[in-house]
Amino acid sequence: MIIKLSINGLRFRYDSREILHDFCLDIGDGQIVSIVGPNGSGKSTLIKCIDQLLIPDSGEILVDRQDVTKMDRMDLARTIAYVPQNSLRVFPNSVFDVVLMGRRPYLGWKGGDRDELVVWEMLGLLGLEEMALSSFTELSGGQQQKVLIARALAQETGVILLDEPTSNLDIWHQIDVMEIIRDLVKKRNLTAIVAIHDLNMAARYSDTLVMMKRGAIIAAGKPDSVMTAENLERVYGIRANVRITEDVPYVIPLARLIPKADSGIRSTVSPGLYGNNSRAQRTAARNGLRPGKSPSSGKVG
Repeated sequence: MIIKLSINGLRFRYDSREILHDFCLDIGDGQIVSIVGPNGSGKSTLIKCIDQLLIPDSGEILVDRQDVTKMDRMDLARTIAYVPQNSLRVFPNSVFDVVLMGRRPYLGWKGGDRDELVVWEMLGLLGLEEMALSSFTELSGGQQQKVLIARALAQETGVILLDEPTSNLDIWHQIDVMEIIRDLVKKRNLTAIVAIHDLNMAARYSDTLVMMKRGAIIAAGKPDSVMTAENLERVYGIRANVRITEDVPYVIPLARLIPKADSGIRSTVSPGLYGNNSRAQRTAARNGLRPGKSPSSGKVG
């Protein structure tokens, strides 16, 4: 395997709280690598450290054996492209102009003929040609996400980072975006690193899964070796069934686990999963636990 990106001994902290702990990871060429883990595990922080939006306290990040921490912003933009979780800035521009922004590392603010050809190529790849003159702000969330991916592709880098690319999208657009990413990775030999919450999407579309908890890697490898009931219990604190469908693991969550020290009861019970008259629900009732509710917090799960 040719190593495209290597992370060694990466550490990052917010004030006194360490988010990434001696993080090490090698990522091969032409792969989709999905980073999964609960909220606060360090997924987005890792993505932003790779792109130098956040500056690590220590460690090195190498792309093609070049240390990105020593690159200026333009060189970095020719090496790594970043698709944010959502557009924090409002682009009052046309779709064409937003994608053209991806050419700035090569030309400043004034584009040439080749740059316009690259923009049209990327719009074509993502099926956005007919929207080229539309205002970015008038597009749906799914369409805006495609435009931001097109802008990143226009940078013509070997590595693309995507922070929650399917968040706030309906299921059709989630599948559409993930299939676009997979096709582009294979056709253009890109390396895509995706921070994502949807475990089933991650398992279906990734070559490699990295499961994190509290800034450290708990498991990494092929989806079927990482997405196990044991790992889900350890990392997410849930009980789940993991079934293999078309050689892809599929997670069926059953219940969240509650530490015995907190409540004395191991898990909540979901009526949608067990049925209204199941033995599990009757056991829960005897313990004073309503379906989906923890007696220690009084909050519906």
